[in-house]
Amino acid sequence: MLAAELRLHDVRVLVLERLTEPTSYARIVGLHIRSLEILAMRGLLDRVLPHGRRRPAAGFFAAIDKPAPAGLDSAHAYLLGIPQPVIVGLLEEHAIALGAQVRRGAAVVDLAQDADGVTVTLADGEQTTTRYLVGCDGARSTVRKLLGVGFPGEPSRNDTLMGELAVGVPDEEIAAAARELRATDRRFSISPVGTGVYRVIVPAAGVSDRAEPPTLADFTRQLRKVAGTDFGVHDPRWLSRFGDATRIAERYRLKRVLLAGDAAHIHPPIGGQGLNLGVQDAVNLGWKLAAQVRGWAPETLLDTYEAERHPVAADVLDNTRAQIELLSTEPGPRAVRRLLTELMDIDEVNRRLIEKITAIDIRYDFGQGPDLLGRRLPDLDVKQGRLYDLLHAGRGLLLDRTGRLTVGGWSDRVDHVADPTGERCVLLRPDGHVAWIGDDQRGLDEQLTRWFGASRQLVALAQ
Repeated sequence: MLAAELRLHDVRVLVLERLTEPTSYARIVGLHIRSLEILAMRGLLDRVLPHGRRRPAAGFFAAIDKPAPAGLDSAHAYLLGIPQPVIVGLLEEHAIALGAQVRRGAAVVDLAQDADGVTVTLADGEQTTTRYLVGCDGARSTVRKLLGVGFPGEPSRNDTLMGELAVGVPDEEIAAAARELRATDRRFSISPVGTGVYRVIVPAAGVSDRAEPPTLADFTRQLRKVAGTDFGVHDPRWLSRFGDATRIAERYRLKRVLLAGDAAHIHPPIGGQGLNLGVQDAVNLGWKLAAQVRGWAPETLLDTYEAERHPVAADVLDNTRAQIELLSTEPGPRAVRRLLTELMDIDEVNRRLIEKITAIDIRYDFGQGPDLLGRRLPDLDVKQGRLYDLLHAGRGLLLDRTGRLTVGGWSDRVDHVADPTGERCVLLRPDGHVAWIGDDQRGLDEQLTRWFGASRQLVALAQ
C-alpha cells in the first residue's frame, strides 16, 4: 500500500520482499470501515469486494455479541472478510501497475545512512542506495533492530492456536459443544467457514516451542484438553499461532529511515485491527514521504507521521489489552465483562467501541477548531458524484461551497472542486482528513502552506 501511495506522486519505489513466493495459506482477515474507505478513496474497493464476504460491523469488542449501532457515519459500514493472500495480491498488482518494482527473495541484513541517503545490504551481499527506507517488515523487524529503536511493552503471556481444518463429526455436535465451551472460555472458538471446514481457535498453553509452526497434532491435543474431543479435525488449510505480546516502537523515524505497520507496533489480534492499522499507517505516511522526496514538503511535514500515528497505535494497544482482560476466566474480569455487556446495551457505549475499533473515531490534533477538523470526511454525495472518487490520485482536495475560493499556486498538489450543494468549505489532505474548514481565502492559503508547502507563485518570485 505504501509503495502504491508513493507511486501516485511519481516517486521511484523498490519493494524488497524477503519471501521468494507469496504466502499460500488462506488466513481470513477483516477489513474494517476505515480501511474500506481508504480503498474506495484510491479506486480499489470495487476490485476487492467480489473476493470478500460482508458482515455487520458488530461483535468486535472482546467478542461481546451486540448488534451494529444504527446509522454509522460511513457508506461502508460493514466488515469485509477476505483471504489474506487475496488482499496482498491485489495491493501488489496495484502497486506494480503504478510502476513500483518488487524484488522477492531479497532479505535485508544491514543498513547505513548518512546525510544523503541509506545504503541497504542484502543477504547475498548486494548493496543498493536509496534516499529513504521504510521498514514494513513485521513484528521481528530487521530494520527496527538495525536502527536500535527500542520496542517496549509486554511479552506474550498467553499463546493461542488458530487454523482452518476439516472436521469429522456432524455440525450439530460441534455447535452444541461450542455453545457450552464459549460460556466459560471466551478464548475458545470453532465456527464454520465452508462445507465441512471450521476455523478453530484454542488456547495453546504448554504447546511446543512458539518459534516453531504448530502442527495438526498440537491442535488435536489442545482440543482434547479444552473441549474433551478433537472433533475429528484433519486436512488443515492453514495453521498458525499468536500470542498477546503488546509493544510499540519508541520512535517511528530515525533520520532517513522510518517504520510502519507491525514493525512499529504489535498487539493481540482480538478485534482484527492489525492489518488495518498498518494500511492506515501507509496512507498517512505515503503522501508526506512523497512530498519530502519531491521537494515541496513543509519543514515539519514528515514529523507529523509519528506525531499522528504513534498515539493511534497506543490507543489500539490499550483497547486490545482491555479486550484480552475481558476474555479471562477469573472472577474479577468476568464481572467486568458482565457489566460492560450490560452497558453496551446503551447505543452510545456500543457506538463508541465500534467506532474505536473500526478507526472512524480518529481525530488528529490540528489545533483548535470545529470538531470535524482533523477527522476523516465520509464518502459524501457531491455535484460531481461521490467524494472519494475525487481522491483516486492521492492529491489534496478543496471542496469549495462558495465558488469564490482558489488553490492558486498549489494546483499541482491540490484539486479544486466547486460544489455549492453543501454547507461548509473544507480542505482535505490526501489521506482524507480535514485540514481546514472556512470560507476565507487567507485562512485557506495559510493551511495550504502548512500542509502542501510554498505556493509555486512564491517559489517563482523567490527565484
